[in-house]
Amino acid sequence: MRLLDIYAKFQKDISFIEKELERSIDVEHPILREASLHLLKAGGKRIRPVFVLLGAKFGNYDLERVKHVAVPLELIHMASLVHDDVIDDAQTRRGQLTVRSKWDNRIAMYTGDYIFAKALTIVTRLSEPSIHQIMSKALVEMSIGEMEQIRMFFHTEQTVRDYLLRIKRKTALLLAISCQLGAIAAQASEKTAKQLFNFGYNVGMAFQVRDDLLDICGTEKEIGKPPGSDIKQGNITIPVIFALQNPALRPVLLRELERIEASDGQTDVTDFLNMIRASEGVTRAEAMVSHYINKAIRSLEGLPDIQAKRDLVNIAHFVGNRSY
Repeated sequence: MRLLDIYAKFQKDISFIEKELERSIDVEHPILREASLHLLKAGGKRIRPVFVLLGAKFGNYDLERVKHVAVPLELIHMASLVHDDVIDDAQTRRGQLTVRSKWDNRIAMYTGDYIFAKALTIVTRLSEPSIHQIMSKALVEMSIGEMEQIRMFFHTEQTVRDYLLRIKRKTALLLAISCQLGAIAAQASEKTAKQLFNFGYNVGMAFQVRDDLLDICGTEKEIGKPPGSDIKQGNITIPVIFALQNPALRPVLLRELERIEASDGQTDVTDFLNMIRASEGVTRAEAMVSHYINKAIRSLEGLPDIQAKRDLVNIAHFVGNRSY
C-alpha cells in the first residue's frame, strides 16, 4: 500500500496542517522566507504530523488544538534536516537542491535556527507543562544523538548498542513523541499516550534502519540522493556493523573504510557497497526492521478498535517495506 493511499481518508486534515506549516514560516525577511519555503516545498512523508493527528483520534479530537503540536514537530524535523545537510555537505535531498547548496552553509544554519525557534513559539499556545517538558527533553536527546553520530564517524569498533542508542535519539524519539503528544493534546489517558509513545518509538527505530538500508541498497532515483552517502561521510550504519562482525570479511572492509576516510569521502564507494549488499549485514538489518515493526503493532493491543488504530498499523507496514 502506498503512503498516499493510507493518508487519503484524512487528506483534508493533512492539507490543513500543510497550510499551517506554510503560514508558520512566513517572515518578512526575504532570504529566510525563500529558504524556509524551499525546504517546505521539497515535501516529505509528513509522518510526524500524521502521527500527531492519529494519536489525537484516541482522545477529544480538536484540530485547532492539535495543530499546535503537529506543526512544531514537523518544523523541528525540517530544521534538523537543514543542519544535517550542512554536516553531511549534502547537495540534494528528495531529489531537490538542499538549502546549503542553493544558498550556502551560513544561510542554511540560520534557516534551521529560525525554523527551530518558530516551532518553540507555536507550541507555547498550549499550556500543559507535560507537552513542553516532553518536547524539550526530546530536543536535548536529538542534539546528543547528532553529536554521537559525529563522534562515531569511521569508528569501526562501535557496537550494535551504540548504533541503536544513536538512532533512538536521532529519529525514534521524535516519532514517539509525535504519537504521544497528539494523545496528550487531545486529553487521552496517560496509559493510551504511553502505548502510542511505544508504537512511535518502535516505528521510528524501524524507519531509521530502513533508511540506512536504502542508503546502501537503494538507487538515487528511489532515495533522492546518491547511495553510499552515509559511508562517504563516515557514518557506519547497522548493515556495515553487522558485516564487520564477519571475520572473513572484516579485514577487506577495514581496508576499504581506510581508503574512503583517507579520500575525505571523495572516492567511488561502489565496491564497498557491493560487498555490504552481498553480506549477511543486509539480511540481519532487514530482520531488525521486521522485529521493530512487530513490536510497534503489538504496542497498540488493547487500544480501541477505531480507524486510527488501523491506519497506524498500515503506516507501520509501509515503513517496514518502503523503498523511498
